[in-house]
This record gives sequence, structure tokens and C-alpha cells, in this order.
Amino acid sequence: MIELTKNKLAALKRLSDENGVIGALAIDQRGSLKKMIAAGSASHVGDEGIIRFKELVSEELTPFSTAILLDPEYGLPAAKVRSRDAGLLVAYEKTGYDATAVGRLPDLLPEWSVKRLKEAGADAVKFLLYYDADEDKKINDYKHVYMERVGSECVAEDIPFFLEIVSYDAENDNVKSKSYAKVKPHKVIEAMREFSKPQYNVDVLKVEVPVDMNFVEGYTEGETAYSKEEAAAYFKEQSEATELPFIFLSAGVSAELFQETLKFAKESGSTFNGVLCGRATWKDGVAPFATDGEQAGRTWLQDTGKKNIEELNGVLKESASSWFDKVK
Repeated sequence: MIELTKNKLAALKRLSDENGVIGALAIDQRGSLKKMIAAGSASHVGDEGIIRFKELVSEELTPFSTAILLDPEYGLPAAKVRSRDAGLLVAYEKTGYDATAVGRLPDLLPEWSVKRLKEAGADAVKFLLYYDADEDKKINDYKHVYMERVGSECVAEDIPFFLEIVSYDAENDNVKSKSYAKVKPHKVIEAMREFSKPQYNVDVLKVEVPVDMNFVEGYTEGETAYSKEEAAAYFKEQSEATELPFIFLSAGVSAELFQETLKFAKESGSTFNGVLCGRATWKDGVAPFATDGEQAGRTWLQDTGKKNIEELNGVLKESASSWFDKVK
């Protein structure tokens, strides 16, 4: 059980449904979203297109979400048009990482602080950390200290700290490979163990599922890296590796596979507390927006986008556990 201040507890409730489940929408992508829009358009390239698409997603989909995650660089206009019932998470990290440098080191947005994000209306602050539990000690110590700083800032402002961990293998760049699928459970679970320690002051972990579902027996027609029983055991081990509330990220898989994954997590004994789901919900709406204009994008969101979220909410109702059980 973790102890939350009165303000943090109230903020987490604003980000959740009445049962203590987080069904949040993530659209804090920056560089990757710009590329997606530019790929289908000559007229929507640049800042205006990305800002407008985020506004459309916020307008059309937050009535069906408990919260939305946005970035302060392009997303604050979208925060203003979200549903009044949807909470607001704001990203604090610079997008991406320097691929030429060793270690995928974290970096903050220099013109923002937790204090300023809170003043801009954030109910919680999110930080994305790339982490390889087996990387050089010097690199990981740097990341540990960095997260202690962010956690301390959030404590000072009395605002929830959501830490998003994306695991990787410093020795293997191909995260879609079978060889990475085999080490992924260890990478994901050890990262969760580390950042559940009290010195980081994390309130909610946003994490990957512990396996690559494309290599789970019964979920793939190709080669497998795990039997169903092995995969289920990893979900259970992940859940037992932390006392913190934790939610799953969709990692860009299809809406269908993500929903199937959540059902599998529940069957495996995972006590996950919701999702912060991004591309699985809205990515196929980028093409009509970029190619055929704003109305085409809006129509897609009103139809398929809404359907994706409502189906996901149905799965969450059956599979997610309440974070109320993890806090006092």
C-alpha cells in the first residue's frame, strides 16, 4: 500500500473513473506525429497541423476517456477543448532521444518545470524514461538520480508523478525480434522493481506489458518465444514486482491486439489499474486528416476512434483492477 497526500489523491481521482480505473488517452507524440501527418499531406505539415490534430482528438475522444495526456509544446490548445470530465496529464520530457549518444539519456523540456506544468492546468506530470536494467552502471545511476529529481519536484508541488518506462536492450536494437522478445520480460520487470523504490516518489507506473504478444503461442501464426503458460507467468510476476498502481501503454499495436492483451493480463492474475492508450486508438485517423482535411479526420474520430475507445472501455471494465486497493 502507498500513502498519498490529500491533493495527490484528489488529482488521481480526477484522472480515473468512479471505480479507480484509469482509461486515459495519450497524444503527447511530437516528432513521430509530425512525420505521420507529413507523410500524407503537403498542406498540414508543421506546427499548425499537429496542434489541430491534437485538438480534434481531444474534442472528439475525451468525452469517452477518463483523462488525456498531452505535451506542453503542441498540446495545450487541445487541453482547453477537452471534456470537462477528463483529467489532464502533461509530459515533461523532451521527445525522443539522441540516437548518436550512448545510453538514451533523459532530458527535460528546458522552458518548463513541474511548477509551471501545474500552473498550466496539469493534474499530474508524466516523464518518459528509456531504461535497460542491464546497461552500464554509470548510465543507470545517471537515470536514477534524474528520476529522483523529477520525483522531488512533484513532491514539492504535491502533484502525482506518472513514470513511463520504455525498456530496451543496449546490445540489440531490434525490439521486434524474437531475441528481444526473449529478454523483454526481464527488462520490463526489473525496471518496474527499480522505480517502485521509495526514493523516486513515483505515484503511478506507466509500463509495457512484459511480453511481446506477437510471439505468444496462440496469438501468432509465426514462430513463438513463449508458451501461453510462460507468458501468463510473466504477467503475474510483473504485477507482483510493484506495490504501486500501474497502467499499460499500447506501444503502437493494433486496437484489437491491445484489447486481447488486456484480457490475457487479467486471466494471468495481473492487477493492472488501467491504460494510457495512444496510437492504438487514433493512429489510423492521421491519414484521412492529412490527406483529405480536417472534416475527414473528425469523421474518422467520431466513428472508428470512438468505437476503439468504447471497445477498450468495455475490456477495461472486465479486466482492470481499482487502484483504490493499492493506496491508503
